[in-house]
Amino acid sequence: MAGRETDAVRESVAVTRHGLTRHGEFVVRVQRLAHGAGLPLPQPQTAGSAGADLPAAVGAEAPITIEPGGYAMVPTGLALAIPAGWEGQVRPRSGLAARHGVTLLNSPGTIDSDYRGEVRVLLINHGSQPFVVRRGERVAQLVLAPVALADSTLRFEEVSSLNETERGAGGFGSTGLG
Repeated sequence: MAGRETDAVRESVAVTRHGLTRHGEFVVRVQRLAHGAGLPLPQPQTAGSAGADLPAAVGAEAPITIEPGGYAMVPTGLALAIPAGWEGQVRPRSGLAARHGVTLLNSPGTIDSDYRGEVRVLLINHGSQPFVVRRGERVAQLVLAPVALADSTLRFEEVSSLNETERGAGGFGSTGLG
């Protein structure tokens, strides 16, 4: 039991160093860019939400129209300082996909902890009608996830063979449908 308690304490301390306050609140510093003025900061919509919605920072008089089959880079007006050891995953919003066929072209998009530029969302319209992106519209969601850092814990090592697993080389539907 002592080993488990020690592991839990280590994990708690590591998480605290990487963005969580002692009160369990995860803090990401946000710089609002000029064209993001007046838009809400990302925040979870419910207590159980895994992500926080990202707004479109397009001009009120200059919405972006995405034609069927087309795509567009949508600004959010936000730059983030994601804590080291974490990444931001930009993911589609299910409502946009279900109602309009609009999703992300690169999903999930990754925001590295050392990136300080504007967060932009690459939307694609798989629907049959043009889709208009208006100022303040929630166009994607941001999920934060822990990662192995390339400079400290991630290393690739070439070997002549890999250990066997039950799955083996099966992929792309090899575990069945549904």
